[in-house]
Amino acid sequence: MSMPAPLRVDIGAVVSELAQVRHQWRVAQLRETEAGGRELPSREALAQIATQLCGVLFPLRLGPPDLRHDTEDDYVGRTLAALAQALLVQVRLELRFGVRLQADLNQAQVDEDALAVVRQFCAALPAIRRLLDTDVVAAYQGDPAARSVDEVLLCYPGVLALLYHRIAHQLHTLGVPLLARIVAELAHAQTGVDIHPGASIGAGCFIDHGTGVVIGETAVIGERVRLYQAVTLGAKGFPNDASGHPIKGLARHPVVEDDVVIYAGATVLGRITIGRGSTIGGNVWLTHDVRPHSHITQALSRDGSAK
Repeated sequence: MSMPAPLRVDIGAVVSELAQVRHQWRVAQLRETEAGGRELPSREALAQIATQLCGVLFPLRLGPPDLRHDTEDDYVGRTLAALAQALLVQVRLELRFGVRLQADLNQAQVDEDALAVVRQFCAALPAIRRLLDTDVVAAYQGDPAARSVDEVLLCYPGVLALLYHRIAHQLHTLGVPLLARIVAELAHAQTGVDIHPGASIGAGCFIDHGTGVVIGETAVIGERVRLYQAVTLGAKGFPNDASGHPIKGLARHPVVEDDVVIYAGATVLGRITIGRGSTIGGNVWLTHDVRPHSHITQALSRDGSAK
């Protein structure tokens, strides 16, 4: 049997060409700098921070397996101190990257702003935990198959998606949208639930099953709302600027008022309002307002009689 030919790859040429491609991209995006080193936040670091935050928020359920009540506060304190420092590094990276082209860049001000973001984020954790408690209770009460609140916290992808979303939304509110988006996409990868961190979600939300749910950036969801799998709260269209590019930041996603239920496969598009107490049936395609306490089927959504 003849021996296979030895592998010959011109590694040097590949490295050189990749360097040229990177340089061309950075110049085209106005991102070429002389500073060197990593300029953007780390997805890996944020994954670790998010995992630690889950433990801080629910130490005896999502913290280390050997944790006990008498060591709970010590664990939370130590972990929070460490992750706050790690988060500060990532916040600085995003803020510095955001102002990298400013001629009058004030590095001291950027560092001060980063400290303020992390302090405010840590101070918001008790409120985030209170919101998450309402989500866990909503999942337990809303699913007859759930045997305990611990089960839904440990097992339900919709609850995990909301846990990450509450964290991501707070980061988004505090002015670090890239960090927020990375955290949101970590949840998306794990759960199949895609929630933009800009979306506003009220207390007591229950995302049942979860797979395929999409909630857009400017969606507003009230309290005690229940969404089933494959629900989309999306945009109907994207107005363009003079260059033909979509205008960013416009309110373009639905407003879902309190106590609404949206069943599996429903698609709700545009800046429309679903009135409180309404029920949207499975596989409905909806692009118009719905009065409070309406019950929308596929037939009603087609003829628009529930406006």
